[in-house]
Amino acid sequence: MNAAHAATPHDVSPEAALDAIRGHGGPILLDLDETLYLRNSTEDYIDSARPGLIALLLLRLLDVLKPWRWTGGEVTRDVWRVRLITWCLPNTARRWRSRVAGLAQGSANQRLLAVLALLKAPGEPPIITTVGFHAIVAPLVAALGLPHARIVAATSFADRRHGKLHLAVVSLGDDTVRRALVLTDSAQDLALLDACAKPLRAVWPEARYHPALNRVYLPGQYATHVKHPGSRYVMRAILQEDFAFWVLSSVALAALPLMHVLGLLVLLVSFWAIYERGYVDNDRIAARYELRPKLSAAFAGSTVATPRWQPWGWAAACGAIAIWLLRWPQSPVPLDFVLWAAVLLATHWSFALYNRFDKASRVWLFAGLQFARSAAFLALVPVVAIGAMALGAHLLAKWVIYFVYRLNGKDWPEAPFRLMRLLFFVALAVLLGISQGVETLLNPTAFALLAWNLFRARQELSATWSAAHRLDRPDKAQVP
Repeated sequence: MNAAHAATPHDVSPEAALDAIRGHGGPILLDLDETLYLRNSTEDYIDSARPGLIALLLLRLLDVLKPWRWTGGEVTRDVWRVRLITWCLPNTARRWRSRVAGLAQGSANQRLLAVLALLKAPGEPPIITTVGFHAIVAPLVAALGLPHARIVAATSFADRRHGKLHLAVVSLGDDTVRRALVLTDSAQDLALLDACAKPLRAVWPEARYHPALNRVYLPGQYATHVKHPGSRYVMRAILQEDFAFWVLSSVALAALPLMHVLGLLVLLVSFWAIYERGYVDNDRIAARYELRPKLSAAFAGSTVATPRWQPWGWAAACGAIAIWLLRWPQSPVPLDFVLWAAVLLATHWSFALYNRFDKASRVWLFAGLQFARSAAFLALVPVVAIGAMALGAHLLAKWVIYFVYRLNGKDWPEAPFRLMRLLFFVALAVLLGISQGVETLLNPTAFALLAWNLFRARQELSATWSAAHRLDRPDKAQVP
């Protein structure tokens, strides 16, 4: 369970919370996000940024760098997000101020505001206590009809690190906090709840969390946040696996290696814009037609944008840029664009066909999808012979794992995929050397591919070696 929604000793229903407010005679400290305002002000502020794609790319860059590791951890993440968006897209603050009236009208907690209006005299407004940011919160609180309310909010990394209790005590004094009624929706406010006279933690059923920029499409979002959540899928399964073999198998033939690698990277984005659509279709088909679909927990509540046509726009634009980069300093020919368009269309229809067949038949169709992932770039880029063997080993290892999975019929097997790929690579390389001559194996590409396979399989190789034992030499401890 998310820590923010864990149970606390102070949990009450919204109705009980409203009754308690009516009977309280002291200070009232109200949380803002998903309590007085039934959304998240920080997310809505970031959602005001334009262009949305630039803002989303900036946030994804932050997620990769994780600079909050040096400022106090995850609790300071939003400080980085808000500051980066504000600095890089300064028009965001103006757009936010223009939006708050409409957001307040649509997402104000009307039941809570009605009780406050009847209870408190004009000179005694509630105190808004939040770890949201003062510059964001102030215009929103005014738009909610509380222009004179005192606001205790965060302004720095330190405020986020110390938490809401520290903010309240520093701003209001310990006596005010001890006499106060505190209403919040978050279990992370437990310290403040424990310190006050009337602690109330209520979760409002009308509250909705809307992640910032969730309507902005970006390739890789669905694979990362829905299909394979929490697995760093782009880095671990795409860049360190598929892309690494694209580069290692072909870069030796490139006239301009750096331009070649950059071109392949952009080509990868083009390919995955379409391949990822297959993931979206796969989940939707499973949810609609399968009796026991295997969907991630993130699927049901997903807010990731999955438009129909934008992936094709990304694929076309990135494909065209990639072709120019790969052909530089020469100009591409029309056939290059035709061939890549054919690859994308074939990938799309292959995935659509795969998604609509029964699971037993998918075993054979899966090989075609893995061929596309492993070798789509071959439509534009040549590879050395040993590179083709490495791509074949990569494909075969993935297919064998999938075959075992379908044969077992349950969960993905805990099989040593990278060790299996290393074995296939060595076997195919030996066959290549026998048939074409040992000189095909004595080149930098062969050594680089062997080194990469060994590096990626190092843990599986070590575990397998440690578990192995000879039957003709039993351990002395086992000898009677």
